[in-house]
Amino acid sequence: MSFQVKEPVLVIGLGGVGSKLANEAKNTLNSDCLMISNDSKDFSSENESIHVSTDSIINPSVQLIRGSTYKISEEIKSKISQYSTIVLMSNLAGKAGSAIAPVVSEICKETGKGLISFAVMPFKYEKERIFSSGISLKRIRENSQCTVVLDNDSLLESNPDLTAKDCYRIANSAITHIVKSLETTEISSETNILTTSKDGQSMEESLRDSLKMLYQNATPNTVKSSMVYIAGGENIPVGVINSIKNLSNGITNESNSQINMSSSDESKVVMLSSVQAMTKFDNYDPLGMIPKDQTLDWDTPDCSIDCKLDLYQLE
Repeated sequence: MSFQVKEPVLVIGLGGVGSKLANEAKNTLNSDCLMISNDSKDFSSENESIHVSTDSIINPSVQLIRGSTYKISEEIKSKISQYSTIVLMSNLAGKAGSAIAPVVSEICKETGKGLISFAVMPFKYEKERIFSSGISLKRIRENSQCTVVLDNDSLLESNPDLTAKDCYRIANSAITHIVKSLETTEISSETNILTTSKDGQSMEESLRDSLKMLYQNATPNTVKSSMVYIAGGENIPVGVINSIKNLSNGITNESNSQINMSSSDESKVVMLSSVQAMTKFDNYDPLGMIPKDQTLDWDTPDCSIDCKLDLYQLE
């Protein structure tokens, strides 16, 4: 099955990175935009916003932000009520994205909205964020009709000379390519791995880097289908495009490998691959490996409870 975008569309950005992505996507889709964060610095004046209050706590935990988001769930429901499709942008390496995304995706599911979620995963060195991102991604996938995941760490692994800022810039560009294609191409209603390469490479090198990035996230035999986006395709020789097509056919059978040409100032390959079975992100949550019928899991993700205690001094 494939995900169908239906108008009207609302793009929601969570936290700093998510809000920037949402603002770009809004312009691409000519849609409305809503920003949600616990930090008002993430907002822009031209877009609607919802502030998640954590009662003046300077460095709130993911669980506290998530608990505070549940308190404003009715406001979120009101803001999304008139829209058919929600495009959710979140950086799961950040506290706001990791905390708020499961709640917003849950609300979208409860209210029957078509939801496509874009999730950016953390770097390997961000160890304290990996577990939290795995928990959040699991919830997002359960609540979304379509999930697109981009792994910053796999991009860095293929290109160790890149800075974290470079990785986010490249990731943002790749996500923008997919957003542009939403109105003209179909995306699988499964987990989709988004891969790309750094700038300044030949098209063949860009494809090989994209494939390398893909296989760091999922094994080759789990790739069900792939869409290869060729940015700047009108300026690329036909022979090179045929070569890319031949290489991409080796990923899946020919009927499940497609080429999409797009105009762009830069020339590079962006791949979106539908994956069956487990990915490396499933290992981010060790408890997620246990069958659900053998756990005491609950539907609501973990969050801080609103509990005021009077603690008397102990002598």
